[in-house]
Amino acid sequence: MSVGSTIISIGTLSRNRLWGEAAAARTAHATTTLVRDGERAILVDPSLPAQALAARFNERTGEGLADVTDVFCTTLRPVHRRALEAFPKARWWTHETELEMYRSHLMSLADSAERLDEEATAAVEADLKLLDRFRAAPDKLGEQTHLFPLPGASVGSAGLLLTPPAKTLVVAGDAAVTAEHVLRGQVWEGCADAEAALKSLQDMLEIADAIIPGHDNLMFAPRNWL
Repeated sequence: MSVGSTIISIGTLSRNRLWGEAAAARTAHATTTLVRDGERAILVDPSLPAQALAARFNERTGEGLADVTDVFCTTLRPVHRRALEAFPKARWWTHETELEMYRSHLMSLADSAERLDEEATAAVEADLKLLDRFRAAPDKLGEQTHLFPLPGASVGSAGLLLTPPAKTLVVAGDAAVTAEHVLRGQVWEGCADAEAALKSLQDMLEIADAIIPGHDNLMFAPRNWL
């Protein structure tokens, strides 16, 4: 059976500077994609609140969240993982570097707890507990679903490379933040490392026939941009 993908929810940025927005104009959420590879149903970036995601998932698949076998987060930024706790029986994956760096970040915050208020301390502790459920993603999550490291947007951000017989598709996360950014050859202004992010975008465009951006709809790769 060939690998396939379904966009469950199209994401958006809270502020898109390419549209001339100087301040947040909406609530950000990431594009959520379902990848089917054999018996695995891999949900990428469960960004909407759980109730909204469950409704959208059923609208797009006729199934329920309990049918998801794996969750993959392209980054551990909170906006990409709002509904994680709706998947208590699924396997949770992210890139090993992202997992290590985010845990290190949280530990640093925890060590400075005296400078945090009670609410912030509780949030750090909750995130550390959440990280214990994650596993470092293997090189392949399915026969035709490959881990694709795309550092820059965050230190360890990574997408999934799908390799059906005829075309390649990258579920990119914030390495390709919107279609307009990709077409302009620009990376997200909030990147941890803009130079690395641009290199990741170039690498992606060399191999992908189609891209699912982190906060936009499916697009064809603009080969003429290279």
